[in-house]
Amino acid sequence: MSRNQAENHRRVSSITRKLHFHQIWKSTWRFFWTDLWLFLIGTGCFVAGQEFAAGTLKAGISRELTFDETGQDLIYRAVDAAGKEQIAAPMGGFLRGAGATATGLFGVQFLGLWIFYFAEDRKIRRILSPLDQLALRADELSRISFSEDKYQQLEEAISKISPEGKETLSFGDSDLAGVETAMNNLLIRMRDTYRQQARFVNDASHELRTPIAVIQGYANMLDRWGKEDESILEEGITAIRHESDHMNHLVEQLLFLARGDSGRTTLNLEAVDLKAMLQEIYEESFMIDEKHPYRLHPCEGDLTISADPGLLKQAVRILIDNAAKYTNEGDEILLSCGRTKEGQPYLQVQDSGIGMEEADVSHMFERFYRSDEVRSYDGTGLGLSIAKWIVDKHKGHFEILSRTGLGTRIRIVL
Repeated sequence: MSRNQAENHRRVSSITRKLHFHQIWKSTWRFFWTDLWLFLIGTGCFVAGQEFAAGTLKAGISRELTFDETGQDLIYRAVDAAGKEQIAAPMGGFLRGAGATATGLFGVQFLGLWIFYFAEDRKIRRILSPLDQLALRADELSRISFSEDKYQQLEEAISKISPEGKETLSFGDSDLAGVETAMNNLLIRMRDTYRQQARFVNDASHELRTPIAVIQGYANMLDRWGKEDESILEEGITAIRHESDHMNHLVEQLLFLARGDSGRTTLNLEAVDLKAMLQEIYEESFMIDEKHPYRLHPCEGDLTISADPGLLKQAVRILIDNAAKYTNEGDEILLSCGRTKEGQPYLQVQDSGIGMEEADVSHMFERFYRSDEVRSYDGTGLGLSIAKWIVDKHKGHFEILSRTGLGTRIRIVL
């Protein structure tokens, strides 16, 4: 690579980092102010709740925040016009808990930004690779007719582009018309990637905020009443355990997708008999789910393929879990395998559950997508995204047939 080519390569890398870090910095501040406002609003609601319970939520009351006699805890006091203390509510525990929750939430959000930075970095560099080629071509052209002024013009135009804006490059120079078109197309793809990354991080933060808030609420309840009331203690422990399991499952799914997007999850290919795999999944389903009858349709012919057995089994289990979730107890779930008319092997899961609207089918593999009909069911909206990633890596595809109220049939064609 010549000196000019190396310089152009460094310029491209610098622009890439500048755009990427600008996005992360802006998202970090947005998360910080959002969490701070949530903390302040939560504190206000706590104070208002204390005063409402004591009947002091009115004018003419003096309010102050002081330390107790030991100097270890903050006390919220409300004193009437006659100097009589109306309320003395300890606030130290609440503020510590709310502060820890807000800090933890911000930490998760910040960590998520960097997780998906590394996950998306390889993809963005692949998208931006045409810029390197562009730089090489520009170097060749400069030896013919390009001047340093044109390079300066190109660099200045790029430096003014915002990663979140809608503006495009316009050089007003016929010599740079081809470069202008190529880079504007590149900007469109790059901005789409940024939008997808920002939406993914925002959705992940939103999904994590709910279980954290529930755990915090039950922890406060246990601190106040659970020490003496065994029924409240049992309710709180059960709820915290459930939300912790949900959050752990969500984090595992997020990490799976992050590792997959960054190329750190690889397939361990080996010869897999789809009939034997489906038989194994069928037998496991009886032990895992006793609420639905399962039926395995006989599979014919040789269905041995080269695949990662662990990941492929995970994809089928996701489909079965969804079928069980949206199918009434006692209704049958059918498993089958075979070959399509074109001779491609497939695995199939069919249920008689709630089904899907046609508009929802086209979005069902999007991350965190959940239609209005299924929001009342437990779930994260990531399972089918993971299944699609696995099937895509096996160079397969899905065939979906679904009718509202009749059920859904999903086929993995490999």
